[in-house]
Amino acid sequence: MSADQLFKKIENSKPIDFGDIFNKSIELFKKVWLQGFIHLLISLVILIPLIFIMYIPVIAIIGFAGYESNYGEYGYYQDELSVGMVILFIILVIIISMIASAFQLGINAHFYKVCKQVDLQLPETTNYFMFFKGKYFGKILTLSIASFGIALLATLLCYFPIFYVMVPLQLLGVIFAFNPDVSASDLIKASFKFGNKIWLIAFGLIFISSVLAQLVGMILCFVGVFFTASFVYLPIYYLYKEGLGFENEVDPESWNAIVE
Repeated sequence: MSADQLFKKIENSKPIDFGDIFNKSIELFKKVWLQGFIHLLISLVILIPLIFIMYIPVIAIIGFAGYESNYGEYGYYQDELSVGMVILFIILVIIISMIASAFQLGINAHFYKVCKQVDLQLPETTNYFMFFKGKYFGKILTLSIASFGIALLATLLCYFPIFYVMVPLQLLGVIFAFNPDVSASDLIKASFKFGNKIWLIAFGLIFISSVLAQLVGMILCFVGVFFTASFVYLPIYYLYKEGLGFENEVDPESWNAIVE
């Protein structure tokens, strides 16, 4: 689908019913909760090592500080070193955050694909890294950097604008998942255009589904959060499906050839 077609679909988007989407999300969760858990585990396998890498400068600062205090009297050098390591740490945090955000976006996009397959009873694909190939990797990295910049700017503007941009940024993942060939700039424009149109309903669904996922997870001895965390993505999937719909639906036999 081209960007113009996507924008046209947003302009002609269908009305969205809060209760209908919420009920459908619950029904779909019963079918995809295991896949949601698998996607979460894949994310953790990658994100946890990245967090350890991020704290290497902190360990280095502590190590150098201890060495200088025990074996030398180079206070000025130590302060200079500490400032340099702090700057390095900030830069590394930003870089790691961008990589982690890009990886999360790619995994979530595949989960939306799985939701569509299960919802429409299409054959499922286990190609979890389908969005990390070729041109898509650069695109998810660009989208992650843009999302970080938008969220940071919204936070700096007295923090309240973050509630406004939260909806478009949440919709960005599902719009990318089903329109991966649209340019990054047009995907961002589309997410804000669609988000502005359904902001109140989308915010309510995202908020309630997030609270419900955490609450049920905590009731299930806290470990249950790992199984219920994916529920928050299901209303977002239905916001796209019910509002914009899918074009050129394929028959089950040809689906595997497309997702490969």
